[in-house]
Amino acid sequence: MSRKAIPVVHRPIARWTNMFARFGRIDSAGGIILLACSIIAIVWANSSAADFYASLLHIPVTIGFGRVHLSEDLHFWINDGLMAIFFLAAGLEIKHEMLVGELSSFKLAALPVFAAVGGVIFPACIYIALNHNRPTAVGWGIPMATDIAFALGILALHGSRVPIGLRIFLTALAIVDDIAAVLVIAFFYSKQIHWNMLLLAFAFLAVGIVANRVGVSSVGIYLAIGAAVWYCMMRSGVHATLAGILLAFIIPASQYMDTPEFLRRARENLQLLEHSHSAAPAPASHSARTAFINLQEQSHLVEAPLMRLERALLPWVSFFIIPLFALTNAGVRIAGIERHDLVNPALLGVFLGLLIGKPIGIMLFSWLVVRFKMAELPDGVTWKHMQAVSWLGGIGFTMSLFIAALAFGAGREDLMSKIGILCASILAALIGSLLLRFCSHPQTKNRPEHV
Repeated sequence: MSRKAIPVVHRPIARWTNMFARFGRIDSAGGIILLACSIIAIVWANSSAADFYASLLHIPVTIGFGRVHLSEDLHFWINDGLMAIFFLAAGLEIKHEMLVGELSSFKLAALPVFAAVGGVIFPACIYIALNHNRPTAVGWGIPMATDIAFALGILALHGSRVPIGLRIFLTALAIVDDIAAVLVIAFFYSKQIHWNMLLLAFAFLAVGIVANRVGVSSVGIYLAIGAAVWYCMMRSGVHATLAGILLAFIIPASQYMDTPEFLRRARENLQLLEHSHSAAPAPASHSARTAFINLQEQSHLVEAPLMRLERALLPWVSFFIIPLFALTNAGVRIAGIERHDLVNPALLGVFLGLLIGKPIGIMLFSWLVVRFKMAELPDGVTWKHMQAVSWLGGIGFTMSLFIAALAFGAGREDLMSKIGILCASILAALIGSLLLRFCSHPQTKNRPEHV
């Protein structure tokens, strides 16, 4: 008795899901959503519903069960919990770039690394110069980091004017910025350390290293270890989000099946699937199920856990975690700001550090490293491109807001620093975008140019 083939069902919802999927593949999509959430937060914080906005951040949230639970407000779970996932994603990208990417050799890394160092030193120096011997001096780390989502989003909007080498340079620069920011948070913005909990966190990390060495490929096991490390870090006084960076470096980056072996087995399973379909065209048959399961398992083995987790986290970080962070942290209440606040040392330090220090530091150190032949400009990239992207480096949003909260908590200086971050980031984005409009297309890079 012959069996009928199970019909392929066309899902009406696929049209909508495909539309969102296409939007998600746009390079500037994350930056667009981040910008929208930032605007919503500012408008909301200055509307008649401002009190409701503030009260939302303090809604108590309990995670756990029985005696094992943790109760904190919503703001904590976003800034210390979800942002740990953001740091995990950043750590995975850093590890990948160090292994096979733009940071894998001195020749490749020299230009973005030195540019990033200049973009870290100059903003910090400007801030310290304006806040020396003041209580606000603690905020020197705020203007150091570049917001990669915003900066790359603006690059994407300029299409063919942006050579691929410029995008790679800015990505690598932002990654080095993130490394510097993580070190600053670890050494300068952590509380009093409880060494017993810190040692326990490293004990869990050691378990993860052993799991890596013996060939454990399950991402779920590493995430469970990461949750334990996060809790111990949080209790130790070291900022909990650093658990994400540390976890990234114990996630295996190696394949457990090489590509030729995967291709051989994939062909065998595809032949089995084709044979089973010819014999009985029903995908629920035993042979077909076996082929599907084998293909799925082998796909997991040929893709390194690091790459698999990085790919899985990217949409959550870009379209949920960072926008939610902006929605809950960018709400600057402008009402009550007076004229004398515009010369507040914290505000000026952050504003000038990002808007002036970043471009000068990035451009000067880039010029020096090229001048002394330690690196070359990427293919198709001119000094006009570098000038534009150095201004985009002054968009210090996500990480700057994060460090501001660590440095000042919820207070007047936190508000002043946030105003400096927002104003500088907007102006840096506008100037960088305007300069990109005057850059020649990559194919015309040989045209005479005056720098």
